[in-house]
Amino acid sequence: MDERLHQIINQKIGDVFEHSDDIQAILESLDGLDQNSFAFGIVIGRLYNSFHYQCRRILQREPTKEEFAEFLKLLKSHQSKFLADLKLK
Repeated sequence: MDERLHQIINQKIGDVFEHSDDIQAILESLDGLDQNSFAFGIVIGRLYNSFHYQCRRILQREPTKEEFAEFLKLLKSHQSKFLADLKLK
């Protein structure tokens, strides 16, 4: 993955941890949800959107399959931190 893209995605991951209270507020405002899945979906959706946007902005193209695989690996490496930070099990 391009180093600039990697740095920005890591920054976005940090933003998730800094703003986890926003995700908690969303969860508390809605009824009848599987909160674990919904919270994790918000996190992944936010990062997925950032990944694609930054690829288009920085690299001026869609991500390659290899870049996407690296993105998935990065998400996987932070999965337990996301769940713990959101107090989900």
